[in-house]
Amino acid sequence: MKTGRVFWVSGIDTGIGKTIAAGLMARSLRARGVDAITVKMVQTGNDGYSEDIDAHRAICGTGKLPEDLEGLTAPQIFKFPSSPLLAAGLEGRTVDLDAIAQAVKACAGRRDLVIVESAGGLDVPLTEDVLSADFAAAQGWPLVLVTCGRLGGINHALLSLEAAKLRGMRVAGVVHNWHPDANPEIDADAVAAIRRHLAKLGYPPVVVRVPEVPAGGPCPDVDFSEIFA
Repeated sequence: MKTGRVFWVSGIDTGIGKTIAAGLMARSLRARGVDAITVKMVQTGNDGYSEDIDAHRAICGTGKLPEDLEGLTAPQIFKFPSSPLLAAGLEGRTVDLDAIAQAVKACAGRRDLVIVESAGGLDVPLTEDVLSADFAAAQGWPLVLVTCGRLGGINHALLSLEAAKLRGMRVAGVVHNWHPDANPEIDADAVAAIRRHLAKLGYPPVVVRVPEVPAGGPCPDVDFSEIFA
């Protein structure tokens, strides 16, 4: 039985491009011979399906995978577009953390590598007592942090890295997305600041830039090997 590696993809904010980053990472890995799959840890704002998993598959060009049809890649889905805690509560439910852990374990038993996309940023609440980063840290999943160079992004990026360090998490690297509102000087400064802060915290100063991904493609071939080495 395989024991594929698992990486946790979170971001400095909602709408920062985690879904595109996760899809591009899976696409890149698969093109380089790594049998990778993505999992959406908790999907909110959908009913019975995960739009983020659909986006991953479109980027990879795979279509539905067997694990999708079994519900392993979207083990928790809630209708209201909010934090998992609120979305689950509105349905009279709670987020089943064990179901998430078991689904990821099952995927890792079949694939070389599993990319788990979080819901929102590191400190989004899953339950009243557990934040998203708490759960990922308890699982031992290395973090891939998704950032961008929009104004204010440096502050959010450094705070996120410090939150990971506080929990004893390994940071595998940072994916720095293109953003339409990013000033080129601010964007370049953000990348430099993130690299410095990674090194300061004892992490590899790995930052992979992602260019603009046009709606409907084509998808760029980005090499993420530094992150997954």
